[in-house]
Amino acid sequence: MATADPLAHYNAKRDFKRTREPKGKVARAGGNSFVVQKHAATRLHWDFRLEIDGVLKSWAVTKGPSLDPADKRLAVKTEDHPLAYGSFEGNIPKGEYGGGSVMLWDRGTWESMPGKSANDLKAGHLHFILRGDRMKGEWLLVRMKGRAGEKRENWLLRKIDDEYAREDEDLVKRALTSVLTNRSMAEIEADTGGTQSLKGVKGIAFADKMQAAKSHNARVKTKGATARAVIPRFVKPQLATLVDEAPTGNGWLHEIKYDGYRAMIAVNGGTVKLFTRNGLDWTDKFGPLVENIAALDLPPALIDGEIVAFGEDGNPSFSALQSVLKRGYGAQRADTPFHFFAFDLLALDGMDLKLLTTIERKERLEALLAPVEPPIHISDYLIGAGETLYRKMCDAGQEGIIAKRIDAPYRSGRTRDWVKVKCTRRQEFVIIGWTKSRARARAFSSLLLAQYHGHKLVYRGKVGTGFDAMIMEDLAQAMAPLAIDAAPIEIPRAETRTAQWIKPKLVAEVAFAEFTSDDRVRHGSFLGLRTDKSAKSVKPEKAAPAPPPASDVKISSRDRVLFPDSGQTKGDLADYYNRMAPLMLPFVANRPISLVRCPQGRAKKCFFQKHDSGAFGDHVLHVPIREKGGGSEDYIYIEDADGLIACVQMGTIEFHGWASRADAVEKPDRMIFDLDPDEGMAFAKVKQAACDIRDHLANIGLVSFAMLSGGKGVHVVVPLTSGHDWETHKDFASRFAQALSTAEPGRFVATMSKAKRKDRIFIDWLRNQRGSTAILPYSVRARAGAPVAVPIEWDELDEMKNAHPFNLADADKLLARFKHLKGWGFVAQQLPEI
Repeated sequence: MATADPLAHYNAKRDFKRTREPKGKVARAGGNSFVVQKHAATRLHWDFRLEIDGVLKSWAVTKGPSLDPADKRLAVKTEDHPLAYGSFEGNIPKGEYGGGSVMLWDRGTWESMPGKSANDLKAGHLHFILRGDRMKGEWLLVRMKGRAGEKRENWLLRKIDDEYAREDEDLVKRALTSVLTNRSMAEIEADTGGTQSLKGVKGIAFADKMQAAKSHNARVKTKGATARAVIPRFVKPQLATLVDEAPTGNGWLHEIKYDGYRAMIAVNGGTVKLFTRNGLDWTDKFGPLVENIAALDLPPALIDGEIVAFGEDGNPSFSALQSVLKRGYGAQRADTPFHFFAFDLLALDGMDLKLLTTIERKERLEALLAPVEPPIHISDYLIGAGETLYRKMCDAGQEGIIAKRIDAPYRSGRTRDWVKVKCTRRQEFVIIGWTKSRARARAFSSLLLAQYHGHKLVYRGKVGTGFDAMIMEDLAQAMAPLAIDAAPIEIPRAETRTAQWIKPKLVAEVAFAEFTSDDRVRHGSFLGLRTDKSAKSVKPEKAAPAPPPASDVKISSRDRVLFPDSGQTKGDLADYYNRMAPLMLPFVANRPISLVRCPQGRAKKCFFQKHDSGAFGDHVLHVPIREKGGGSEDYIYIEDADGLIACVQMGTIEFHGWASRADAVEKPDRMIFDLDPDEGMAFAKVKQAACDIRDHLANIGLVSFAMLSGGKGVHVVVPLTSGHDWETHKDFASRFAQALSTAEPGRFVATMSKAKRKDRIFIDWLRNQRGSTAILPYSVRARAGAPVAVPIEWDELDEMKNAHPFNLADADKLLARFKHLKGWGFVAQQLPEI
């Protein structure tokens, strides 16, 4: 029964002059936090605590929580604890109540199932949902019937079978470090001065207290680096569909298919979580790799990639990866390291990037991680040339390639926007038993395999090679506890001789030559166990035909000459934009645009167009934007290469874009200073001016990039995080330009007046007003010779003789030089105050 003071029992047990545990004080009711503290006292246990009525209701779980619904874990009811105890981690002095080390093992929020409430505890049960770092989904607490004279109140804690249930995973053996400080129990015990306690902090909610402590430790681990807020949540990964050949065309980019473990990295400074493709927290399994990622001190980000280990032949090897995992943390540091190949970026600094195109996410990933050093890598890719890369990978003995549609968003689950082409046949199978061996040295002769067809498990044959003595011993140990008397599926009688059946829980990856006519594995070779995949997810993979090239918009009047001085035609222009679409999309897609249309060629009447009544077709989209008068108009934007070509079909030569995106029109995300020199000014002066402006921007903490305009000037481009409004944006650009013109009036001018521009450079900051546009990277200009606006590296600028060295005939050159420009124009930075 509760006392008038529910924390009286807690306070009476402790001498607060000796222990750093917080004094008991009942908080305001209404919160829904939960914590689990691993407690090495007289006996190791896990303290499970739910916030109810301003205190933490507590149970000591002797074996720790289990994700297997079949496990009913004893949970002994203990005294209520104060909410402040939820952020306690450290050492309780020996001799004191509960003396020993305490780790914050899990934390998050909880809620009752619909129709249930915390009041159900009085009736001896509670059905609830947890949203923690390690414990998720539905759980159940049930009070056991007490025996006569029994003083303690015994309950059972068990997991309800849902998407977070795991029958083949020992959570307490896997999760060995603190979610607060990432320390092990040994590290906590050794740190006599490092107790984490926030007692006495006023006016901060429990979650804020937790985050403050977490941020403090992240700063310590990164040697003073500023810690950010929270790490992004796990997202189910996008998966590739098996096809029989690489797709063709520039609408696809191609990567190496790595032979390892898929991983989602959620990071924020020194805080790193590593999730498997199924959302399992495997941070503790890859300790050395996590340390390397933490050392990068990244802003809040969610990175998709693959963890690999290299075999003796220098190729990624799944067998080598499993071997390293078995050696444990210390051996991993000294032996073959894990490597992480990052290939996608789903969130950055609070921004959800999944709706961006594949190529733009790649650009942002490159900007975030470059330069990195092993064991962290940015996965390289090729645009087009998929068949060439595939042949090279197969010749090198690698697994194959992944092809991704360049203009597609990120979609969880298996799609045809990502496809895979394998050099050898390899799939996952469920192990349903083994056949006994006549040789004493072998624990078994072969493994019996199956796959799910819908909800039915179907026999797929045997695999009898690929095992050395150590692998056979490990497999035998894994299979022995799962032994059952009868076959778990229907199986031909001829296959049952000497068979020992097991529960269908283990997943094996097997390489094989082909499936026989009766769908049996032929010439199979065992590669390893897939502990990152559940048995029920194992289904046959059958190669589908390769996707067709991205649909092309038909171009009429291809022979019409648009550039009379050089003879280049509408067809030439369309071909250029079709090839350059992968490079342009990160800058033109999902951004309001204005078009320079020259239907009869650049030498005749050309005009700007920013609205469309529907004549451009379905690939050109509209976003309503509020006008100055109060009404709204539909502005043009595009999402993909088809939209780009549809504009060319309608006579477009130039593409100009807003400094904001179509889905956040009022939040600018890039600033552009267009350096417009007086007629006849030497280009050397423009180049020097651009470098000086770069340096001035760097002095106030802004990274900038250079672009040759395709005319006579240089654009200095400053990418920004879209957290401010247009008025702030314009004010900053104006004051920056005015400051330069005031400091060097003989060199710069910040007004449009032609008269005042004599022998000077106009710093055109007006591009940064709401509704203004600037020429987009790789756009052709409607000028003699069909010049192109081209991004360049700063160290290239000095060798440039003018602002228009490339034209629409140079697509091959521009594609070739793109490799060293990856990440150009993307960096997360906020607009400072000046």
